[in-house]
Amino acid sequence: MEHRDISYENQKIVDVEMGKRVQKSFIEYAMSVIVARALPDVRDGLKPVHRRILYAMYQDKLTYDRPFCKSATTVGNVLGRYHPHGDASVYDAMVRLAQPFNMRYPLVEGHGNFGNVDGDGAAAYRYTEARMSRLANEMMTDIDKNVVDFDPNFDNRLEEPQVLPSRFPNLLVNGSVGIAVGIATNVPPHNLGEVIDGTIYFMKHPDATVAELMNYIKGPDFPTYGIICGSSGIYQAYQTGKGRIIVRARAEVDENKRRIVVTEIPYQVNKSMLVESIAELVKDKRVDGITEIRDESGKAGMKIVIEYRRDANGQVILNQLYKYTQLQDTCAVNMIALVNGEPKLLGLRDILRHYIAHQENVIRRRTIFELDRTRARVHILEGLKLALDDIDEVIDTIRKSSSKQD
Repeated sequence: MEHRDISYENQKIVDVEMGKRVQKSFIEYAMSVIVARALPDVRDGLKPVHRRILYAMYQDKLTYDRPFCKSATTVGNVLGRYHPHGDASVYDAMVRLAQPFNMRYPLVEGHGNFGNVDGDGAAAYRYTEARMSRLANEMMTDIDKNVVDFDPNFDNRLEEPQVLPSRFPNLLVNGSVGIAVGIATNVPPHNLGEVIDGTIYFMKHPDATVAELMNYIKGPDFPTYGIICGSSGIYQAYQTGKGRIIVRARAEVDENKRRIVVTEIPYQVNKSMLVESIAELVKDKRVDGITEIRDESGKAGMKIVIEYRRDANGQVILNQLYKYTQLQDTCAVNMIALVNGEPKLLGLRDILRHYIAHQENVIRRRTIFELDRTRARVHILEGLKLALDDIDEVIDTIRKSSSKQD
């Protein structure tokens, strides 16, 4: 077999130290995941994929007052215009925006099977329909008035917004969960009215302490309800950006019927797995006295019934279940968001301060846009007024002209 010379003229071979190259590439990959995938922006509380879904829906006029449209349409548009990744990642993100047990205030309205609290997935995107929710319109207010910066999309054909105007503090209101490389974020959801009251108070009193803000923003408000035990974890999370909040299911012990009825469970706990874990405890004899477990949830709401023996104490059994199952769960708050493209650990005051600064910028840019548009209109009207003041001369000029150009 002959050996051919496969070298090229003027080729330059550079020796690269493998360790440094791997380190550099990994850091670049990590920063890409942190900035362009897994962490929300502090201003609108959205990750890029969610921002692109909402913007594509807005462009297609899929607003809350228009008819629903097949989810496949939106997924295809997002992929083709802004988000060159897998269709599953886009649809999963869109489904999450529509799930009332995941989002405190869903930004997408769904028609069809969008999954449930038992962990069942949504139907395929060819079966479901979706449009923006009424609140999502507030995320888009004035976006056509040059209030935010736009970047070119992946093939430079179109432009997409760097951030949405977001006329309510979405990062606090809907929270966010994300796992990047070496960094994770977990911002719990809050009550819209409380957050807006707190924001207004902070605008009027920029030196307000966390304790003062907590008169308005009392703590997280989970879509699956439940009971938060104690406020020291909340205070610590708001002060430093990190904290542990203990959430318990709402359960009533009915002594007459000898049963425990659970009507609310902690946030992001899978109901069917919770029931299974209780059954496992009974099977392994770690909890004694339970005779039957039934999931009676339906249209009326959530209802898990745990029956116990005549000689057992219902309150003791409930305390054991709090100890050994996710009837009591810890929400580990870790409020990390992107500030000017960099991940930062933020307390409550920091999040509100950045949001207010964003709104000031939006209003300033909207005012400049409207002023420029008004000035352009005034310029035309002034010209028309001059023409009207000398109408006879204008008509005379028109009559003497041989063509439109003259």
